[in-house]
Amino acid sequence: MNIIERAKKIIISPKDEWALIDQENTSVTDLIIQYLIPLALIPAIASFIGFGIFFKFNSFSLGLKNAVVNLITYIGGALLTAYIIDALAPSFASVKDFRKACQLVVYSYTPVMLAGIVLIFPSLSVLVLIAGLYSLYLLFIGLKPMMKTPDDKVAVYFIVSLVVLIVVYFVISAVLTRIFIGNIYTMARSF
Repeated sequence: MNIIERAKKIIISPKDEWALIDQENTSVTDLIIQYLIPLALIPAIASFIGFGIFFKFNSFSLGLKNAVVNLITYIGGALLTAYIIDALAPSFASVKDFRKACQLVVYSYTPVMLAGIVLIFPSLSVLVLIAGLYSLYLLFIGLKPMMKTPDDKVAVYFIVSLVVLIVVYFVISAVLTRIFIGNIYTMARSF
């Protein structure tokens, strides 16, 4: 798997790329090691630089903690979301296949992970949210080919998956932020 080509194609021609991905037998381990981790390192490293160097309250420690939170959130969030989407599959007349659910979620994360480069400048983090909207579109159009979801169930399955994705991401992020960083507002007042 060529990570650059895959990222480019999933963003530029997602419908064609989902059809190709559906035919692949990439293991979950290979998907994580060869695709998810390298892309998840983009926002992690960018947040390290942004919060460790350019943020108003810059410190090596804050940058490192933000990097860890970002990395764990993307990897853990992708796996947990894939697990829940897979568990919900029978409820939406879809195929229960954890490997396919992982492919769906991981490749859907592509735009938001790539956009994570802007975390070098934390004030531009809203751009990551905008890229996240495109990631949601990728998830929506990927449900049918990857999970074999019938047309009449795609919208509802997507909405439920969307809620799951948002909850998982924010819960993991909030818990990790609290553990690794603490209350950033209290910390900011101490400077």
